[in-house]
Amino acid sequence: MLAAMSDSINGLLPDSLAIHADRAANETDAVVPPIWQTSTFWADSDESFLEKATTPGCDHFYTRTGNPNQTQAAMVVAALEGAEAAVVAGSGMGAITSTILAFAGAGDHVVAQQNLYAGTTSFLSGLATKLGIETTFVDQRDPARIEAAIRPSTRLIVLESPSNPLLRITDLQAVSGIARSRGIVTVADNTFATPVNQRPIEFGIDLVMHSATKYLGGHSDLIAGAVAGTRAYVDRVARVMSETGAILGPFEAWLLLRGMRSLPVRMERHNRNGLAVAQFLTGRAEVAAVHYPGLDEHPQRELAGEQMSGFGGMVSAEFRGGLAAAARFVNSVRLARRAPSLGGVETLVTHPAAMWAKTLEPAQMAEMGIVPGLVRMSIGLEDARDIVADFEQALELVAAAGE
Repeated sequence: MLAAMSDSINGLLPDSLAIHADRAANETDAVVPPIWQTSTFWADSDESFLEKATTPGCDHFYTRTGNPNQTQAAMVVAALEGAEAAVVAGSGMGAITSTILAFAGAGDHVVAQQNLYAGTTSFLSGLATKLGIETTFVDQRDPARIEAAIRPSTRLIVLESPSNPLLRITDLQAVSGIARSRGIVTVADNTFATPVNQRPIEFGIDLVMHSATKYLGGHSDLIAGAVAGTRAYVDRVARVMSETGAILGPFEAWLLLRGMRSLPVRMERHNRNGLAVAQFLTGRAEVAAVHYPGLDEHPQRELAGEQMSGFGGMVSAEFRGGLAAAARFVNSVRLARRAPSLGGVETLVTHPAAMWAKTLEPAQMAEMGIVPGLVRMSIGLEDARDIVADFEQALELVAAAGE
Protein backbone atom coordinates (compact mmCIF):
# COMPACT_ATOMS: atom_id res chain seq x y z
CA MET A 1 0.00 0.00 0.00
CA LEU A 2 2.91 2.36 0.73
CA ALA A 3 5.66 2.83 -1.83
CA ALA A 4 8.67 5.01 -2.46
CA MET A 5 9.91 6.19 -5.82
CA SER A 6 12.59 3.88 -7.19
CA ASP A 7 16.08 5.27 -7.91
CA SER A 8 16.16 3.22 -11.11
CA ILE A 9 13.74 5.57 -12.88
CA ASN A 10 15.52 8.83 -12.08
CA GLY A 11 15.71 11.05 -15.15
CA LEU A 12 12.75 9.54 -17.00
CA LEU A 13 10.10 11.91 -18.33
CA PRO A 14 6.40 11.61 -17.35
CA ASP A 15 5.35 9.55 -20.37
CA SER A 16 8.00 6.98 -19.50
CA LEU A 17 7.42 7.15 -15.73
CA ALA A 18 3.78 6.22 -16.19
CA ILE A 19 4.90 3.00 -17.86
CA HIS A 20 8.09 2.07 -16.00
CA ALA A 21 8.12 3.69 -12.53
CA ASP A 22 6.97 0.49 -10.82
CA ARG A 23 9.24 -1.91 -12.71
CA ALA A 24 11.42 -2.66 -9.67
CA ALA A 25 8.37 -3.89 -7.74
CA ASN A 26 7.30 -6.43 -10.36
CA GLU A 27 8.56 -9.71 -8.88
CA THR A 28 7.57 -11.75 -11.93
CA ASP A 29 8.63 -11.90 -15.56
CA ALA A 30 5.18 -10.83 -16.72
CA VAL A 31 5.20 -7.63 -18.78
CA VAL A 32 1.78 -6.79 -17.32
CA PRO A 33 1.94 -7.42 -13.56
CA PRO A 34 -0.40 -10.10 -12.20
CA ILE A 35 -3.25 -9.38 -9.82
CA TRP A 36 -2.35 -10.43 -6.28
CA GLN A 37 -5.91 -11.37 -5.36
CA THR A 38 -5.18 -12.56 -1.83
CA SER A 39 -6.12 -11.22 1.57
CA THR A 40 -3.12 -12.70 3.38
CA PHE A 41 0.42 -14.05 2.90
CA TRP A 42 2.14 -16.92 4.72
CA ALA A 43 5.40 -16.86 6.64
CA ASP A 44 7.80 -19.80 7.10
CA SER A 45 8.78 -18.95 10.69
CA ASP A 46 7.73 -16.96 13.74
CA GLU A 47 10.62 -14.60 13.11
CA SER A 48 9.53 -13.97 9.53
CA PHE A 49 5.91 -13.51 10.62
CA LEU A 50 6.92 -10.95 13.25
CA GLU A 51 9.15 -9.08 10.81
CA LYS A 52 6.33 -8.81 8.29
CA ALA A 53 3.83 -7.80 10.93
CA THR A 54 5.99 -4.98 12.25
CA THR A 55 7.30 -3.59 8.96
CA PRO A 56 5.29 -0.48 7.94
CA GLY A 57 3.75 -0.90 4.52
CA CYS A 58 4.82 -4.53 4.16
CA ASP A 59 3.06 -5.78 1.02
CA HIS A 60 3.43 -9.51 1.76
CA PHE A 61 1.66 -9.82 5.08
CA TYR A 62 -2.02 -8.73 5.05
CA THR A 63 -3.67 -6.80 2.25
CA ARG A 64 -5.24 -4.24 4.58
CA THR A 65 -1.71 -3.05 5.33
CA GLY A 66 -0.11 -3.75 1.96
CA ASN A 67 -0.26 -5.69 -1.29
CA PRO A 68 2.06 -5.79 -4.33
CA ASN A 69 -0.61 -4.23 -6.57
CA GLN A 70 -1.02 -1.35 -4.12
CA THR A 71 2.76 -0.90 -4.02
CA GLN A 72 3.08 -0.70 -7.79
CA ALA A 73 0.24 1.79 -8.21
CA ALA A 74 1.66 3.95 -5.43
CA MET A 75 5.13 3.92 -7.01
CA VAL A 76 3.74 5.37 -10.23
CA VAL A 77 1.78 8.07 -8.36
CA ALA A 78 4.91 9.04 -6.41
CA ALA A 79 7.04 9.20 -9.55
CA LEU A 80 4.53 11.27 -11.50
CA GLU A 81 4.12 13.75 -8.62
CA GLY A 82 7.86 13.96 -7.95
CA ALA A 83 7.30 12.72 -4.40
CA GLU A 84 9.37 10.52 -2.10
CA ALA A 85 6.48 8.16 -1.45
CA ALA A 86 2.79 7.58 -2.03
CA VAL A 87 -0.08 5.51 -0.73
CA VAL A 88 -3.28 4.44 -2.48
CA ALA A 89 -6.72 4.40 -0.87
CA GLY A 90 -10.14 2.90 -1.45
CA SER A 91 -11.53 6.24 -2.67
CA GLY A 92 -10.70 9.90 -3.01
CA MET A 93 -12.65 10.55 0.17
CA GLY A 94 -10.63 7.84 1.89
CA ALA A 95 -7.49 9.67 0.81
CA ILE A 96 -8.50 13.17 1.93
CA THR A 97 -10.18 12.15 5.20
CA SER A 98 -7.20 9.96 6.16
CA THR A 99 -4.89 12.90 5.47
CA ILE A 100 -6.95 15.28 7.57
CA LEU A 101 -7.16 12.80 10.45
CA ALA A 102 -3.42 12.11 10.24
CA PHE A 103 -2.59 15.74 11.00
CA ALA A 104 -5.56 17.12 12.94
CA GLY A 105 -7.42 15.93 16.02
CA ALA A 106 -9.61 17.18 18.84
CA GLY A 107 -8.85 20.81 19.59
CA ASP A 108 -6.99 21.40 16.33
CA HIS A 109 -7.86 23.89 13.61
CA VAL A 110 -7.86 23.53 9.81
CA VAL A 111 -7.87 26.27 7.19
CA ALA A 112 -9.59 25.22 3.98
CA GLN A 113 -10.53 27.00 0.83
CA GLN A 114 -14.13 27.96 0.33
CA ASN A 115 -14.28 26.45 -3.14
CA LEU A 116 -13.58 22.74 -2.62
CA TYR A 117 -14.97 19.40 -3.70
CA ALA A 118 -18.35 19.08 -1.96
CA GLY A 119 -17.39 15.85 -0.21
CA THR A 120 -14.35 17.47 1.39
CA THR A 121 -16.41 20.47 2.49
CA SER A 122 -19.08 18.18 3.90
CA PHE A 123 -16.53 16.17 5.92
CA LEU A 124 -14.82 19.25 7.34
CA SER A 125 -18.09 20.95 8.27
CA GLY A 126 -19.75 17.76 9.52
CA LEU A 127 -17.98 14.66 10.82
CA ALA A 128 -14.72 16.47 11.52
CA THR A 129 -16.52 18.86 13.89
CA LYS A 130 -17.87 15.87 15.83
CA LEU A 131 -14.26 14.76 16.28
CA GLY A 132 -13.34 18.17 17.70
CA ILE A 133 -11.67 19.56 14.56
CA GLU A 134 -12.65 23.13 13.69
CA THR A 135 -12.36 24.49 10.16
CA THR A 136 -12.29 28.01 8.78
CA PHE A 137 -13.24 28.30 5.10
CA VAL A 138 -11.74 31.21 3.14
CA ASP A 139 -11.61 32.48 -0.42
CA GLN A 140 -8.40 30.91 -1.72
CA ARG A 141 -7.87 33.48 -4.47
CA ASP A 142 -6.19 35.78 -1.93
CA PRO A 143 -3.37 34.08 0.07
CA ALA A 144 -3.62 36.89 2.62
CA ARG A 145 -7.04 35.58 3.64
CA ILE A 146 -5.56 32.16 4.29
CA GLU A 147 -2.81 33.74 6.36
CA ALA A 148 -5.31 35.81 8.33
CA ALA A 149 -7.32 32.68 9.19
CA ILE A 150 -4.37 30.87 10.80
CA ARG A 151 -4.51 30.33 14.57
CA PRO A 152 -2.00 28.92 17.06
CA SER A 153 -3.98 25.66 16.86
CA THR A 154 -3.90 25.45 13.04
CA ARG A 155 -2.33 22.17 11.96
CA LEU A 156 -3.37 21.77 8.32
CA ILE A 157 -4.24 23.87 5.26
CA VAL A 158 -6.44 22.13 2.68
CA LEU A 159 -6.23 23.35 -0.92
CA GLU A 160 -7.58 22.41 -4.34
CA SER A 161 -6.38 23.96 -7.60
CA PRO A 162 -8.06 24.17 -10.02
CA SER A 163 -11.09 23.96 -7.76
CA ASN A 164 -14.30 22.01 -8.21
CA PRO A 165 -16.50 23.20 -9.91
CA LEU A 166 -15.48 26.81 -10.70
CA LEU A 167 -11.87 26.14 -11.78
CA ARG A 168 -10.49 28.77 -9.42
CA ILE A 169 -6.71 28.82 -9.00
CA THR A 170 -4.79 28.86 -5.72
CA ASP A 171 -1.32 30.41 -5.51
CA LEU A 172 0.38 27.24 -4.28
CA GLN A 173 3.81 28.75 -3.72
CA ALA A 174 2.46 31.70 -1.74
CA VAL A 175 0.35 29.48 0.52
CA SER A 176 3.09 26.90 1.05
CA GLY A 177 5.47 29.69 2.09
CA ILE A 178 2.96 31.00 4.62
CA ALA A 179 2.39 27.52 6.01
CA ARG A 180 6.03 26.45 6.27
CA SER A 181 7.00 29.60 8.15
CA ARG A 182 4.50 28.52 10.81
CA GLY A 183 5.10 24.77 10.77
CA ILE A 184 1.71 23.99 9.23
CA VAL A 185 1.22 21.05 6.87
CA THR A 186 -0.33 21.72 3.44
CA VAL A 187 -2.30 19.28 1.31
CA ALA A 188 -3.46 20.06 -2.23
CA ASP A 189 -6.12 18.19 -4.17
CA ASN A 190 -4.59 17.79 -7.64
CA THR A 191 -7.44 15.76 -9.14
CA PHE A 192 -8.47 18.25 -11.81
CA ALA A 193 -4.94 19.09 -12.96
CA THR A 194 -3.25 15.68 -12.62
CA PRO A 195 0.55 15.49 -12.27
CA VAL A 196 0.80 15.81 -16.04
CA ASN A 197 -0.42 19.41 -15.90
CA GLN A 198 0.70 20.43 -12.40
CA ARG A 199 2.97 19.14 -9.63
CA PRO A 200 2.16 20.98 -6.38
CA ILE A 201 5.21 19.58 -4.57
CA GLU A 202 7.37 21.70 -6.88
CA PHE A 203 5.65 24.76 -5.35
CA GLY A 204 6.36 23.71 -1.78
CA ILE A 205 3.15 21.79 -1.00
CA ASP A 206 3.73 18.96 1.49
CA LEU A 207 1.13 16.43 0.37
CA VAL A 208 -0.78 15.93 -2.86
CA MET A 209 -4.00 13.92 -3.00
CA HIS A 210 -6.14 12.59 -5.83
CA SER A 211 -9.48 11.09 -6.37
CA ALA A 212 -7.86 8.46 -8.56
CA THR A 213 -11.36 7.50 -9.64
CA LYS A 214 -11.05 10.39 -12.06
CA TYR A 215 -8.15 11.10 -14.43
CA LEU A 216 -5.58 8.73 -12.92
CA GLY A 217 -7.87 5.74 -13.49
CA GLY A 218 -9.34 7.43 -16.51
CA HIS A 219 -11.96 4.89 -17.59
CA SER A 220 -14.87 5.33 -15.14
CA ASP A 221 -14.46 1.76 -13.93
CA LEU A 222 -12.97 2.02 -10.43
CA ILE A 223 -13.11 3.96 -7.17
CA ALA A 224 -9.71 4.89 -5.74
CA GLY A 225 -7.66 7.60 -4.07
CA ALA A 226 -4.00 8.46 -3.61
CA VAL A 227 -1.76 10.63 -1.44
CA ALA A 228 1.87 11.52 -2.25
CA GLY A 229 4.54 13.43 -0.36
CA THR A 230 7.50 12.87 1.94
CA ARG A 231 8.05 9.41 3.34
CA ALA A 232 7.41 10.59 6.92
CA TYR A 233 4.12 12.31 6.08
CA VAL A 234 2.87 9.52 3.85
CA ASP A 235 3.64 7.00 6.62
CA ARG A 236 1.28 8.93 8.91
CA VAL A 237 -1.49 8.89 6.33
CA ALA A 238 -0.95 5.19 5.61
CA ARG A 239 -1.34 4.31 9.30
CA VAL A 240 -4.71 6.07 9.42
CA MET A 241 -5.81 4.30 6.23
CA SER A 242 -4.86 0.94 7.72
CA GLU A 243 -6.60 1.65 11.02
CA THR A 244 -9.81 2.89 9.38
CA GLY A 245 -9.80 0.29 6.60
CA ALA A 246 -9.65 2.92 3.83
CA ILE A 247 -7.56 0.63 1.64
CA LEU A 248 -7.64 -0.18 -2.05
CA GLY A 249 -8.31 -3.74 -3.17
CA PRO A 250 -5.79 -5.60 -5.38
CA PHE A 251 -7.97 -5.62 -8.48
CA GLU A 252 -8.78 -1.92 -8.18
CA ALA A 253 -5.08 -1.18 -7.67
CA TRP A 254 -4.34 -3.16 -10.83
CA LEU A 255 -6.99 -1.18 -12.73
CA LEU A 256 -5.50 2.07 -11.44
CA LEU A 257 -2.04 1.02 -12.57
CA ARG A 258 -3.39 0.12 -16.00
CA GLY A 259 -5.15 3.48 -16.25
CA MET A 260 -2.08 5.50 -15.32
CA ARG A 261 -0.04 3.92 -18.12
CA SER A 262 -1.88 6.12 -20.62
CA LEU A 263 -2.39 9.21 -18.42
CA PRO A 264 0.05 11.54 -20.25
CA VAL A 265 -1.39 10.62 -23.65
CA ARG A 266 -4.97 11.01 -22.45
CA MET A 267 -4.27 14.38 -20.86
CA GLU A 268 -2.98 15.77 -24.16
CA ARG A 269 -6.42 15.14 -25.67
CA HIS A 270 -8.30 16.32 -22.56
CA ASN A 271 -6.31 19.56 -22.64
CA ARG A 272 -7.01 20.12 -26.32
CA ASN A 273 -10.70 19.25 -26.15
CA GLY A 274 -11.26 21.24 -22.96
CA LEU A 275 -9.90 24.40 -24.54
CA ALA A 276 -11.89 23.88 -27.74
CA VAL A 277 -15.17 23.49 -25.85
CA ALA A 278 -14.42 26.45 -23.56
CA GLN A 279 -13.71 28.67 -26.56
CA PHE A 280 -16.92 27.53 -28.25
CA LEU A 281 -19.07 28.24 -25.18
CA THR A 282 -17.50 31.68 -24.73
CA GLY A 283 -19.11 32.85 -27.96
CA ARG A 284 -22.64 31.65 -27.18
CA ALA A 285 -25.40 34.09 -26.22
CA GLU A 286 -27.02 31.50 -23.94
CA VAL A 287 -23.93 31.41 -21.73
CA ALA A 288 -23.21 34.21 -19.25
CA ALA A 289 -19.79 33.01 -18.10
CA VAL A 290 -17.31 30.24 -18.85
CA HIS A 291 -14.85 29.01 -16.24
CA TYR A 292 -11.68 27.52 -17.72
CA PRO A 293 -8.15 28.55 -16.67
CA GLY A 294 -6.83 28.24 -20.21
CA LEU A 295 -9.02 31.08 -21.50
CA ASP A 296 -7.46 34.51 -21.82
CA GLU A 297 -10.60 35.85 -20.14
CA HIS A 298 -10.05 33.80 -16.97
CA PRO A 299 -9.22 36.26 -14.16
CA GLN A 300 -6.37 34.04 -12.93
CA ARG A 301 -5.01 33.08 -16.35
CA GLU A 302 -1.51 34.37 -15.57
CA LEU A 303 -1.23 32.42 -12.32
CA ALA A 304 -2.63 29.31 -13.98
CA GLY A 305 0.03 29.59 -16.67
CA GLU A 306 2.78 29.83 -14.05
CA GLN A 307 1.62 26.69 -12.22
CA MET A 308 0.19 24.54 -15.00
CA SER A 309 1.58 23.19 -18.26
CA GLY A 310 -1.92 22.33 -19.53
CA PHE A 311 -5.41 23.25 -18.39
CA GLY A 312 -7.30 19.97 -18.39
CA GLY A 313 -10.68 18.76 -19.54
CA MET A 314 -12.92 20.38 -16.92
CA VAL A 315 -15.10 23.30 -18.01
CA SER A 316 -17.99 24.95 -16.20
CA ALA A 317 -20.49 27.43 -17.62
CA GLU A 318 -23.19 29.66 -16.16
CA PHE A 319 -26.37 29.90 -18.22
CA ARG A 320 -28.18 33.21 -18.56
CA GLY A 321 -31.52 31.50 -18.05
CA GLY A 322 -30.51 30.16 -14.64
CA LEU A 323 -31.86 26.88 -13.29
CA ALA A 324 -34.30 26.22 -16.14
CA ALA A 325 -31.74 26.81 -18.86
CA ALA A 326 -29.10 24.68 -17.16
CA ALA A 327 -31.58 21.84 -16.67
CA ARG A 328 -32.73 22.02 -20.30
CA PHE A 329 -29.13 21.90 -21.55
CA VAL A 330 -28.26 18.88 -19.41
CA ASN A 331 -31.48 17.15 -20.49
CA SER A 332 -30.82 17.86 -24.17
CA VAL A 333 -27.28 16.58 -24.74
CA ARG A 334 -27.11 13.40 -26.81
CA LEU A 335 -23.46 12.41 -27.06
CA ALA A 336 -22.60 13.52 -23.53
CA ARG A 337 -24.16 11.81 -20.54
CA ARG A 338 -25.55 13.25 -17.31
CA ALA A 339 -23.56 11.47 -14.61
CA PRO A 340 -21.50 12.24 -11.52
CA SER A 341 -17.71 12.00 -11.45
CA LEU A 342 -15.31 13.11 -14.16
CA GLY A 343 -12.01 12.39 -15.90
CA GLY A 344 -13.09 9.41 -17.99
CA VAL A 345 -12.84 8.92 -21.73
CA GLU A 346 -16.45 9.98 -22.19
CA THR A 347 -17.94 13.48 -21.88
CA LEU A 348 -20.13 13.92 -18.81
CA VAL A 349 -22.26 16.87 -17.69
CA THR A 350 -23.66 17.63 -14.26
CA HIS A 351 -25.83 20.30 -12.71
CA PRO A 352 -24.06 21.06 -9.39
CA ALA A 353 -26.96 22.92 -7.79
CA ALA A 354 -29.08 19.81 -8.24
CA MET A 355 -26.37 17.20 -7.65
CA TRP A 356 -25.19 18.66 -4.34
CA ALA A 357 -28.58 19.83 -3.03
CA LYS A 358 -28.52 17.20 -0.26
CA THR A 359 -24.77 17.44 0.43
CA LEU A 360 -24.37 21.19 0.90
CA GLU A 361 -26.64 23.77 2.43
CA PRO A 362 -27.93 26.52 0.08
CA ALA A 363 -25.83 29.07 1.98
CA GLN A 364 -22.71 26.94 1.50
CA MET A 365 -23.33 26.67 -2.24
CA ALA A 366 -23.89 30.42 -2.48
CA GLU A 367 -20.61 31.08 -0.66
CA MET A 368 -18.83 28.72 -3.05
CA GLY A 369 -20.30 30.45 -6.10
CA ILE A 370 -22.44 27.50 -7.15
CA VAL A 371 -25.31 29.36 -8.81
CA PRO A 372 -28.49 27.59 -10.06
CA GLY A 373 -27.49 28.04 -13.71
CA LEU A 374 -24.05 26.42 -13.40
CA VAL A 375 -23.23 23.30 -15.44
CA ARG A 376 -19.99 21.35 -14.94
CA MET A 377 -18.62 19.54 -17.97
CA SER A 378 -16.01 16.79 -17.98
CA ILE A 379 -14.80 16.90 -21.56
CA GLY A 380 -13.81 13.45 -22.78
CA LEU A 381 -11.66 12.01 -25.55
CA GLU A 382 -14.22 12.08 -28.35
CA ASP A 383 -13.49 14.18 -31.42
CA ALA A 384 -13.87 17.79 -30.26
CA ARG A 385 -16.05 18.53 -33.30
CA ASP A 386 -18.58 15.95 -32.17
CA ILE A 387 -18.66 17.34 -28.63
CA VAL A 388 -19.14 20.88 -29.91
CA ALA A 389 -21.90 19.74 -32.28
CA ASP A 390 -23.70 18.02 -29.41
CA PHE A 391 -23.46 21.07 -27.19
CA GLU A 392 -24.55 23.32 -30.05
CA GLN A 393 -27.77 21.41 -30.65
CA ALA A 394 -28.51 21.44 -26.92
CA LEU A 395 -27.90 25.20 -26.76
CA GLU A 396 -30.24 25.74 -29.68
CA LEU A 397 -32.98 23.97 -27.72
CA VAL A 398 -32.25 26.22 -24.75
CA ALA A 399 -32.53 29.27 -26.99
CA ALA A 400 -35.74 28.01 -28.62
CA ALA A 401 -37.34 27.65 -25.20
CA GLY A 402 -36.46 31.23 -24.40
CA GLU A 403 -34.48 30.19 -21.32
